[in-house]
Amino acid sequence: MRASQFFIATQKEAPTDAELISHKLMVRAGLIKKLGNGLYSWMPLGLRVLRKVENIIRDEMNKAGALELLMPAVQPKELWDETGRWAVFGPQMLKIKDRHERDYCFGPTHEEVITDIVRREINSYRQLPLNFYQIQTKFRDEIRPRFGVMRAREFMMKDAYSFHTNFESLQKTYAQMYQTYSNIFTRLGLKFRAVKADSGAIGGDGSQEFHVLTDSGEDALAYCENSDYAANVELAEALPPTSTRAPSSNAMREVETPKQTVCEDVAKLLGISIEHTVKAIALIAKDEFYLALLRGDHNLNEVKVGKLAGLSEFRFATEEEIRANLNCPPGFIGPVGLSKSVTVIADRAVTQMSDFVCGANKPKYHLSNVNFGRDLPEPSLVADIRNVVEGDASPDGKGKLSLCRGIEVGHIFQLRTKYAKAMNATFLDESGQSQVMEMGCYGIGVSRIVGAAIEQGSDEKGIIFPLSMAPFEVVICSIGMDKSELVKNTANQLYEDFKKASIDVLLDDRGERPGVMFAESDLMGIPHRIVLGERGLAEGKVEYKARSASAAQNLLVIDIINFIKSAMND
Repeated sequence: MRASQFFIATQKEAPTDAELISHKLMVRAGLIKKLGNGLYSWMPLGLRVLRKVENIIRDEMNKAGALELLMPAVQPKELWDETGRWAVFGPQMLKIKDRHERDYCFGPTHEEVITDIVRREINSYRQLPLNFYQIQTKFRDEIRPRFGVMRAREFMMKDAYSFHTNFESLQKTYAQMYQTYSNIFTRLGLKFRAVKADSGAIGGDGSQEFHVLTDSGEDALAYCENSDYAANVELAEALPPTSTRAPSSNAMREVETPKQTVCEDVAKLLGISIEHTVKAIALIAKDEFYLALLRGDHNLNEVKVGKLAGLSEFRFATEEEIRANLNCPPGFIGPVGLSKSVTVIADRAVTQMSDFVCGANKPKYHLSNVNFGRDLPEPSLVADIRNVVEGDASPDGKGKLSLCRGIEVGHIFQLRTKYAKAMNATFLDESGQSQVMEMGCYGIGVSRIVGAAIEQGSDEKGIIFPLSMAPFEVVICSIGMDKSELVKNTANQLYEDFKKASIDVLLDDRGERPGVMFAESDLMGIPHRIVLGERGLAEGKVEYKARSASAAQNLLVIDIINFIKSAMND
């Protein structure tokens, strides 16, 4: 591609609402243009990147035997009523009406649509297993769209759905998709990790997320360096303490804490470690009042709490509800002296504590030297309700946990029969009996990958794309091309030679100053840069610089094609 025939629209300044580096650089490099809140146009440069990501995904999915199709973005309400998700999916679903006042949605996902296709077309075990996929636009009405394409309302997604005669067949395809995803992210040149995850609104029995590792990631991940264990912090189990509870050594007493309403401040006032404090969090579920107890330095894991019996739809109690049940304002509540109407849920770590400090259920006071069995009953419910922390024992028993951050770019699910049963997707088995299909689901955030790659690869000059995703593999910067026949002829010849070698090349023939050409190519993340100048060409040489290198080097013109090929292979 010649730059004079392309559309390059770089900007010096990032948009004022941009928070993440990927958002700033994608706009500055001219990859995307904002249309509205959470809505972006992919400009020619950005679309080249997006298409390269799509092509790698498509190639690996095809190799795995998946079949590509394309389903409508607009979906009728009736399908979602069959699974019950029309009422429960939430405000992320954009609901619309046609001219006949019939209800539709702009698809946030396609489980209902693909299940409808399969139940109409598949009737025999001989036709299974099948794995269909599409690369298509989705819409989810985010309450606060931000971070550019990372949290956009409209986005590109690859979603695949497999159908099976039994769970064993589903597990086989699930494992195959795990490997396929690993192949995809490896080919894309990304540092990633697969982790066990919560299935969330999609449902099913098991799932794993694929995360691009970066400090700016929204998700906290726990992993063990001595094993293959990795999980989203939402799902990572905090094992029970191995130590036994120490006996009480002091009598419980009130301590005045006039302004101290959080464990950190209480511990500081009393001159103790925060590990000796207990925080109480008031919850409401089905009109029942609960008090969740955590060690002062631990944080509540809402996903784990939501999986406890009777708490699937829990919420945090309001100040009025706290006062009504504990006769005390928030900040001073605790588990001592509770009425029988309050259910206590203690984290595993709390049950091993003795002589701890907690709220006194009295304004401006806490209790110290509190002990279970003496000052309050043993907890009625003990469960893992906290986030794991650095140094916790790994659930697989092979070491300790470390934490890192990641951006979720892929998610695979074992849906089992959730959708097939609700929508009567059945087949006839070998004996002619009707059976419900097993189902899997496999998603990749195609447009999100571009943003995640930039979060992982950038510097003060701009984007550092992996070669497989870069808008162009090589840029030829020709200095004085309009004034020197030598530069002009060499640039044109090299351009043609690169194309013949199937190398994706951009010839900057716009007549811009060297500094402008260099800055723009760095900003756009082009991996290899070749500079042509009359002085160097007179000696048969060109200047070469890799995007991630600190210095340039001079090479012979006749060697440059083979040099680039070798560099690309490396």
